[in-house]
Amino acid sequence: MPAKIMLVEDEQPIREMLRYCLEKQDYLVIEAESGKQAREILMTNRPDLLVVDWMMPGESGVEFVKRIKQDEVLSEIPTMMLTARAEEMDKVKGLESGADDYMTKPVAIREFQARVKALLRRNSTNKEDQNIDILGIKLNLATHQLFIDGKLTAIGSAEFNLLKFFLSHKNRVYSRSQLLDFVWGQGVYLEERTVDVHMLRLRKILKPFDKQEHLITVRGMGYMFSDGNIN
Repeated sequence: MPAKIMLVEDEQPIREMLRYCLEKQDYLVIEAESGKQAREILMTNRPDLLVVDWMMPGESGVEFVKRIKQDEVLSEIPTMMLTARAEEMDKVKGLESGADDYMTKPVAIREFQARVKALLRRNSTNKEDQNIDILGIKLNLATHQLFIDGKLTAIGSAEFNLLKFFLSHKNRVYSRSQLLDFVWGQGVYLEERTVDVHMLRLRKILKPFDKQEHLITVRGMGYMFSDGNIN
């Protein structure tokens, strides 16, 4: 599947120019003319890269990127900042907001395409190298495989994503509605009982290895994964 890139830029001519040069590289492009519109789109449509203009009416690009990087679900999306501000301190401010790269306008098209490609490649490499391994439960994020005590174990996509979230956020209780947002995505309308069904399936996967005890139901609150080190 081609990479999906979101352009967050209030000036239509610039959006059209950037869209054209990205589509020539066979990327899928989503457009938003403000931070608010971009966040609404992100609730149901997650891109592989965000390209964000610094100077936008209302919420600036710096403020938008800061909010994205503080979001547990969206923070891993790589971000490039575009701006006419070329001073060194402006570049530092842009990068300190959480942006992964920074380009000044007017944008040099070939350099822009090269930087986009590099950011996507870097993000892909990070994913391939990343494994989560806790208490003998190991997830290979590149191959979507689960190993328990060294044994390859079958697991469905929803259960894999649910387990990935719990292992990445252990020792903290999450409500059913939070799990629906974080695991299935904001704006996806499912009954909260969906979480219960997949928790039951996940416990069945872990039970032969006596790992199901780490998935704890907190009555009246939700679920958590405990590694036994709760303070």
